[in-house]
Amino acid sequence: MRSRAFILAIEIVTVGALSLLLFFYGLGAFGLAGADEPRYAQIAREMLRNNDFVTPTLHGVPWLEKPALYYWRAAAAFRTFGVHDWAARLPSATFALALVIIIYFHMRRFRPGAQFGAALITAASAAIIGFSRGASTDMQLAAPFAFAMLGWYAWFETGSRFWLFDLYFFLAVGTLAKGPVAPGMAFFIVLIFAIVRRDLKLLWRTVWWPGVLIYSAIVLPWYVAVQMANKDFFKIFFLEHNLERFATDLFQHRQPFWYYIPVLILSLMPWTIYGLAALESAARQTWRDWRTSAPGCVRESEQIGDSFPEFLVIWALFPIVFFSFSQSKLPGYILPSIPAFTILTADYLQRRKRQALRSSLIFGHALLTGLLMVGVLLVPHLVLDPKTVPPAPALSYASAVGAAVFGSIFFLSRRHGQRMLIWTTIIPVGFAVFFLLHYAGRILGEAYSSRQVASFIEKIERDNLQGRLRQVAVFDTRRDVEYGLGFYLDERIDRYERGEVPPGEHILVMRQGEREELLSRIGPNRESVSFGSPFPGSADPQHLEVLWISSRRQRAR
Repeated sequence: MRSRAFILAIEIVTVGALSLLLFFYGLGAFGLAGADEPRYAQIAREMLRNNDFVTPTLHGVPWLEKPALYYWRAAAAFRTFGVHDWAARLPSATFALALVIIIYFHMRRFRPGAQFGAALITAASAAIIGFSRGASTDMQLAAPFAFAMLGWYAWFETGSRFWLFDLYFFLAVGTLAKGPVAPGMAFFIVLIFAIVRRDLKLLWRTVWWPGVLIYSAIVLPWYVAVQMANKDFFKIFFLEHNLERFATDLFQHRQPFWYYIPVLILSLMPWTIYGLAALESAARQTWRDWRTSAPGCVRESEQIGDSFPEFLVIWALFPIVFFSFSQSKLPGYILPSIPAFTILTADYLQRRKRQALRSSLIFGHALLTGLLMVGVLLVPHLVLDPKTVPPAPALSYASAVGAAVFGSIFFLSRRHGQRMLIWTTIIPVGFAVFFLLHYAGRILGEAYSSRQVASFIEKIERDNLQGRLRQVAVFDTRRDVEYGLGFYLDERIDRYERGEVPPGEHILVMRQGEREELLSRIGPNRESVSFGSPFPGSADPQHLEVLWISSRRQRAR
């Protein structure tokens, strides 16, 4: 008994420590990136400032594209820790941590022996690490959805209604995160599973009226309140940002039908080889069960536990297939599939624990992990100068590290089996995250965040404007710059391209080399004074210039 308790403690500490490194270390090493991160963070700040937790607003205008769960959680983080970019990422990081812990304890309860591997593989998957560090709604859906699916399967195995509470409660949380997609995906996953098992009554047995009441009590208050406060909520949220987003290219995210194949390959790294092998093995077993079974016959897979891979296959594939038909595609849409893949991978390795690992799979996995390390070490060069070949010393160093990772995984795993396979993969992943945040964080921030640009503007304001009211606009920049400055300066940013040329003096952030076009925008009665690049002394990866626009009699001193 003492030995089991000791092992449990060691595993929990290990899983917790790894998760803290992968999800929380350097959470603010670089600023909010892209358009969504700063936009969502600003909405949460305004929700807290206005003390209005019903209607999300962006610079005072209702923003009804997404439900409120992320904004509530980010606002709570801001209230606790202050308004910081790293605090805006805490909702995703904490949900990722909860995801890993829940997977550990679920597998320990229902698949003893596979829990440690499932938790480590989930924590060390590229998509889980990446989205755990994003101030976005994707992890707010993926983690509760995984809890709901695990709860449903626990009910399927045990017959205990206790587990259906997880299904309804966490589907309600997912509905507050991203809307009807959460219960919709769950319905079809259970339906397909029931069809595969030739037991459609399973769908009806899933209906639990106390659970329906729990779901309604959690979801309806906010949806009703926001509709009452905003009469166009139904049109904007349900029709435009759910139905039209799926059926049309309204928001300009069109991608080819096969888009999610490379996204999945990258999302599962470095576990892609074993993840796909596990999927293929379980899919073949599911197909054999389907073909050899007949209505009214009891299959061998009716035995408790044999249906778990089938369920994971359906859970893993349905979001990918479903969103492949969408006319609007983003990588985060298939994040709910990733926990199913990582659990399936751990279950696959556990089932073959007593068998020798196939050399071809070890070779492919080791090679992929080694190449991943090479890519990570070359990130600084690839970000700053993507059009040139990295210098020879950097290539040599990265190649040597990649070769060492390949050799350690391949030879140690062949000799010591699946547990060594996991550990020899986890260690390079941890190093990669540490390197990206500790050594490459500044470079990534300069390339993808507006934090340094905002700091440069604030310095201009202190040194040159002498207390005059500052207004900021952008011209010919990515929309990331507009939303990023909006968060860091806490104000709405005008955009010249929308005809929003401030009539008075103002600061302008624009792409370098657009002076002639700028003159045509501001007219002959105005002039510009350049303050230079926000990235002095660096490679200036964003190619931006900051200027002071004024009338010819209102020069900045």
